[in-house]
Amino acid sequence: MRGYIVSVSAALAVGICQASAFPQDIVTEELEEVVVTRPKNSKLRADGMNTELITAADLKKAACCNLGESFTTNPSVDVSYSDAATGARQIKLLGLAGTYVQMLTENVPNLRGAAGPFGLGYIAGPWLQSIQVSKGASSVKNGFESVTGQINIEMRKPQLEPSFNLNLYGSLEGKGEANLAGNIHLDDKWSTGLLIHGENSFASHDGNDDGFVDQPRIRQIAAMNRWAYLGHSYVFQAAVKYLDEKRRSGQIHHAEHIADPYVIDIKTRRWEGFTKNAFIFDPDNDGNIALIASANSHRQEALYGVKLYDVTHTDAYLSGMFERKWADGLHALSTGLSLLYDNYHQTLSETSSLALPYLYPAGRYNEHEATTGAYAQYTLNADGKLILMGGMRLDRSSLYGFMFTPRLHARFTPSDPLSINFSVGKGYHSPHPLAEYHYLLASSRSLVIEKNLRQESAWNVGGSVSSRLYPFGRLLNLSAEYYYTGFTDQLIVDLDTDPHSAIIGNLGGRSYSHTFQIEASYDIIRDLNFGVAYRLTDVRADYGQGLRQKPLTSRNKGLFTLSYAPMMGLWQFDATCAISGGGRNPDPYTLADGSPSWSSRYTPYAQLNLQITRNFRHWSIYAGGENLTSYRQKHPIIGAADPWGKNFDATMIHAPVMGAMFYIGLRYNFTKF
Repeated sequence: MRGYIVSVSAALAVGICQASAFPQDIVTEELEEVVVTRPKNSKLRADGMNTELITAADLKKAACCNLGESFTTNPSVDVSYSDAATGARQIKLLGLAGTYVQMLTENVPNLRGAAGPFGLGYIAGPWLQSIQVSKGASSVKNGFESVTGQINIEMRKPQLEPSFNLNLYGSLEGKGEANLAGNIHLDDKWSTGLLIHGENSFASHDGNDDGFVDQPRIRQIAAMNRWAYLGHSYVFQAAVKYLDEKRRSGQIHHAEHIADPYVIDIKTRRWEGFTKNAFIFDPDNDGNIALIASANSHRQEALYGVKLYDVTHTDAYLSGMFERKWADGLHALSTGLSLLYDNYHQTLSETSSLALPYLYPAGRYNEHEATTGAYAQYTLNADGKLILMGGMRLDRSSLYGFMFTPRLHARFTPSDPLSINFSVGKGYHSPHPLAEYHYLLASSRSLVIEKNLRQESAWNVGGSVSSRLYPFGRLLNLSAEYYYTGFTDQLIVDLDTDPHSAIIGNLGGRSYSHTFQIEASYDIIRDLNFGVAYRLTDVRADYGQGLRQKPLTSRNKGLFTLSYAPMMGLWQFDATCAISGGGRNPDPYTLADGSPSWSSRYTPYAQLNLQITRNFRHWSIYAGGENLTSYRQKHPIIGAADPWGKNFDATMIHAPVMGAMFYIGLRYNFTKF
């Protein structure tokens, strides 16, 4: 039978129902297959949090070459470029930067600190099994770092049905990718899997003819080996991953015609490893004791013109937890201890013998932080009609002292079609400005980092209402939500006070974010689904002149999706149109002729993505285009004609830099061994 085939055991292994150390990985019983003809983005109701699930089928509706491109059809998450030169991307959730979103890989903290600016490109899209996006205050199990939410990434598991997967991708702009994924079962308990990714940019492009390439040339190789042991009373997982990436940008397209070209060269080597161990003492009540350990080593060497920034970030995470349910699942308790360690070795220097006025004082900047903590979380689940989940953490940082993190979630489902969610909680973030904002070096702005930076902290409160209706016999999903984030302490990147400086310092007044979102999806006919969403975001902070709208942040966004899968999924047609509203630019300065250096505001723009997929028994071919409206920012780089001058700035980015882009790809999946 044609369509998307997913085994029940595989679906459970995704880990969508709880955030424990082994989210359903302990399922070992072979169950029959279930045919899912057209999965869609869905709201999860299994716990008290407001969580959206992006499935593997959703990810196939676009090219999704990496994690950063996996949110194309999701109205809640914005992924934008941090600058117009390095290709660094950042997530925005509830209108705020990705530093306030806790990134998890299978419920283990990851892509933190120095990995943040380019981390969305470190996980290949074909490696992904699902993504869970939790908004607002999240579970205290995974730590204190979540302010606006959590994004948990589930990758292909070795314990699933043995398979071999190949994904090939190529674009007309000269980018090629190859992905291999395979797993085998060594016996009824042991399994192993291998994931391999390679990409290369074979050409450079300068569509606006400003001398700078529109996108960096990236060469990346990555490999991951996974192991799993699924016993009746003991479950084990382990993995190791290696990544090597080189990205080159700047005036490399016309370098032979420029006497002293401005070049950006960033080299990254990264190791990751984790292990999970669970001892199951009461399988009927999900009783287990688990131990999770992970460690990452991130080495990066960055050249921005004549500025050199080198960082080695080593982080480690250790967590022990106890979980059990009572009274047929009416009560559940999770408690645990954790240790989080970060070690930064950073060097900032310059290759020129001249002292540049816009360089943060050269030298070594080493940072060390160890945080120990304990948590307890209680859940009351009255047959899914009422779910109350309350948790608290107490952590102690070697730099910032004690942190108390309370969080509360409630979900009320008076009837099957209607669900009401509410959450409130606090989150923290330890600032590491050089590691997290070093892309600001792609400008002539003086980089000013204040001393004695405080730890960031904020309260988040909000809720949502969702409903499933069946007008004319077709499914209609409706939802509305509102979230407020209020900072008690925040690290502010001030681009307004001095247009030739980037001042990073503590918040001196108020800072908040209001986010309101409504969305609907409807099955117009049997195989045709239409979705629409609108989001209003009001993000304001005190930059020393009273509350002002955050620059380079759109206030409005609309998203329209259309998905058509006729002939039982043999064909798949997907279209996404995103409309981003206007916003404020950082304050301009006056040029010699009396004109402003740039406009004080930017205008709305639209982007259209299309993809067509033809599915066969074991393989499929797909072709599509991105940004088919061909909208791109007119002057993404300020002062591009003189990158060594005082007006050069590549960080004023609010819209796409590339025009229309076309691609073609092939997926092969073989499951019979």
